[in-house]
Formats: sequence, structure tokens, C-alpha cells
Amino acid sequence: MHRSAPRLARILACATVPVVLVAGCSSGSDKKDDKNAGGSARPSSPSASPTVAAAKFGKLPDVCSTLSGKTVDDLVPKAQNKKGKALPSADTNTSASCLWSGLDKFDYRSLTVSLKLFHSDPGLGSGDKRAGEYAAQQASRAATAGKVTDPKTEKVAGIGDEATTVSTKEKKDGDDFRDQTVVARTANVVITLQYDGAGYETAKAPDAADLLKDAKSAAKEAVGAIGKGAKSGA
Repeated sequence: MHRSAPRLARILACATVPVVLVAGCSSGSDKKDDKNAGGSARPSSPSASPTVAAAKFGKLPDVCSTLSGKTVDDLVPKAQNKKGKALPSADTNTSASCLWSGLDKFDYRSLTVSLKLFHSDPGLGSGDKRAGEYAAQQASRAATAGKVTDPKTEKVAGIGDEATTVSTKEKKDGDDFRDQTVVARTANVVITLQYDGAGYETAKAPDAADLLKDAKSAAKEAVGAIGKGAKSGA
């Protein structure tokens, strides 16, 4: 039996969203005053302050502009909003996400790009190091989020400084979804790209390998957009 138009509209409205999501220093002085021959106290040597390498990027670009209109057309046919829907963020300079979703007859696609920037901090480490730790967490979350099954994780080259893909399956409301996530780091910025697809009614579930290929290509494009549009800074 065919689902009603309101049923498909409700499914389309419930698009996949991203899995989103200082140590102090003190010094003391020796209470014992060493006296020199003249009777004056010996001055103490100042303690060295910890330093970390400056971060490459200090501000994110517009997240909904990281993918071209052609890429959106190819990956999300009949997208509700070709320019994307910016998701809520407390500070778009350090964390931002954009969503595209669409239903072409009975073929559903959802694409989300999330950006996360990390500043260098003497107590927490360099921006690159912090971003690397977060990227590992994002890949782990993608493999265990919700009710996903059959997770396959793989390190890939050629997308930023480091990248990981996570392929999973999920059943939602009786429909089979194929979910592909690419987590890539470029310097101190992490890109998490999620690309999901399903076939409703008589349509078949999309080929997972094709989805992954498209997801990796889009992630590479987003990495390039970071290099062109992100602001340099600490």
C-alpha cells in the first residue's frame, strides 16, 4: 500500500542531523632566602610559560557555501532548499552545520556538513591536536549512533590532513537507510559530512558504495572551501 503524501512529507521533515555535538599553571617561591656575600636575597628565576603552535584558522567560512550548487544537485536531487538550511549554533565562528534534504519521487537523500574549529590553548594543546582528538570522537560516534548496524570504518587519504569514513545501515519506520559519514581534519578544523539515502515505497535502497563515493568527493570539496574561506588566526 502506498504511503500518503503527508507521510512522505513528515519523513522528509525529519532529515538526519549531525551527531552534534584549561588546565591552570601556578608557581611558588622558595621560602628560604639565600643570602649572598653582601647580605641581599638572590632573585628567583622566572618560570617558563608553556607555549603551543598557533592555529592556522581562527574563524570558519559560511558552512552552507562549502558545497557548490552542482554538488548539491547531484547528491540531493529535488532539494527543498538548494542553498541549504543552517542549523542552530551558539557561535558560528567555531561551530556550524548546514543541511540539505530532498525527495525525488521515492528516492530520499539527506546531506549534512558540520564544521568545528579549535583554537590553540597552552593548557589543552595546539588547535591541530585538539581537532585530531575531536575527529576521532566523531568517527566513533558515527559508528555507534542510534540504531545503526554493520558499521565499517576506514582511514582514507587525499581528504585534508587526515580522514576517516564510516558506513552504516539503519532501519527507520520500516525503511532501509544507507548512511555514509566522512570525518576529515584540515589543520585545526574538523569537517563531518553525513550523507544518507533511502528508497520509499517501491524504490530500492541506494547503493552504499555509490553513496560513499559521492560523500568522499563532497568532503574533499568542503575541505577545499575551508582553505579558501576560513580566516587565519590563533
